[in-house]
Amino acid sequence: MRRAFAGLAALLMLAVVAQFFLAASGAFDTAPNDEAFQPHRALGGGVVLIAVLATAVAAVARMPGGLIGMSGLVAGLAVVQFVIRAIAAAFDGTGGSTTAGQLVFGLHAVNGLAILAVAGRIVRQARQLSRPAAPTRQVP
Repeated sequence: MRRAFAGLAALLMLAVVAQFFLAASGAFDTAPNDEAFQPHRALGGGVVLIAVLATAVAAVARMPGGLIGMSGLVAGLAVVQFVIRAIAAAFDGTGGSTTAGQLVFGLHAVNGLAILAVAGRIVRQARQLSRPAAPTRQVP
């Protein structure tokens, strides 16, 4: 079960890195923003689901509490991404972009970096815990 968690942690990290790629490709796309960022938004929902699944698997596998908590933290931070977008859009309700909306939306990138850092730590710890223990030598 610990290997399954390590695999989910790696998948989560891959999805987070893909999010950065999709955000960058959407930013430089010539399509309207709604179309350009659609893959980024869709994978954002996937990140939430993978993080929730990883949290459940970590709990079932009886991983350390800190690791379970960090997995849940990624899910929570990923939901915050949607909240940040909604708040920024509320500032830009007139159809234009306002300074306040841009400042709030800047938090989206900072929160994304936090997600990346926590996911990286989860992968590192999950890999360590999923390795078989070295055999101990018995003294005669």
